Amino acid sequence: MTIVYILAAILMFGVLIALHELGHFLAAKACGVQVNEFSIGMGPALLSRKRGETQYSLRVLPVGGYCAMEGEEGESDNPRALNRQGFWRQLIIFAAGPLANLLTGFLILTVLYSGAAGFLVPTVTGTAPEFTADGGETLQAGDVLWAVNGERIYVSSDISLLMQITRRGSDLSLTVLRDGERVELTGIPYQDCTAQDGRTYQGYGLYYANEAVPATAASRVRTAWYNTVDFVRTVRLSLQMLARGDAGMDDLSGPVGIVSTITQVGKESETARDALENILYFSALIAVNLAVMNLLPFPALDGGRVLFLTVNALTAALFKRRIPAKYEAAVNFGGLVVLLGFMLLVTLQDVTKLFR
Repeated sequence: MTIVYILAAILMFGVLIALHELGHFLAAKACGVQVNEFSIGMGPALLSRKRGETQYSLRVLPVGGYCAMEGEEGESDNPRALNRQGFWRQLIIFAAGPLANLLTGFLILTVLYSGAAGFLVPTVTGTAPEFTADGGETLQAGDVLWAVNGERIYVSSDISLLMQITRRGSDLSLTVLRDGERVELTGIPYQDCTAQDGRTYQGYGLYYANEAVPATAASRVRTAWYNTVDFVRTVRLSLQMLARGDAGMDDLSGPVGIVSTITQVGKESETARDALENILYFSALIAVNLAVMNLLPFPALDGGRVLFLTVNALTAALFKRRIPAKYEAAVNFGGLVVLLGFMLLVTLQDVTKLFR
């Protein structure tokens, strides 16, 4: 069965990257930019046909694809070249790839939640005797947990995550819904608390349980969107933890680590249906991760192209000059080399983890 999950992972990456490029392709066509070739897959061509000005190709390696636009890699005098388009058209084209991945993640989650009978709402059941907050505020049974330290709770698992990333010893703030009104509790100390089973632990003294509420058509779509936004925030929080030193290289995963995770998820599922749903959920997470990471302002990524586009717009407005295309291409190439080197390092680390 392992080979099945490996093939599923390869297919997942291929489809997500192809959809990313499809986003660029559709935006380019809508904006009137000449697309020289749109390819699904990489390597030698299996099928290739030219329709109009665009060569459509299906290639042997199912690991993504590309959208080759006129004027993408250098200056072109063609009035329909990418480099000859205005700021907003280029911005739409660059952003369309990540947006396609974000939309893919949302649609996968919408399908997965379409049959949900209900959803879990984190609800306060009580507090430890030691629980305190500024101003004498307290929690009441039935309060719905809304936010932790200003971070919105989108899914019930957010609570433990947001509490874990709160620095040890730091005070906690909570926002709850009580009779439809938001109530703020601040200054909740990290201290020795008594658990419901009588044991002593260090924490904030909050007792809660997930209460099931019936699903509606609207709540299914809303929950899918909240889950998508939650995935976006997970990427942001992960980057913040890396920047602060709260996470390191061991916490990162590349393609090998993702294949390993998909294999584990599949094997731990009780039925084939469960395995498919869990892998689709994981695919939605990867799709949203691709969307966010591609929008980072780093050379060779779509976010890097948006950064150069913005800088060029500013320099053209202020100094009537633009960054020469050859310099932009050199920086993007350097960024690509750095990204490939980093990916190689993460991949080698993933392989090392397999033999630990």
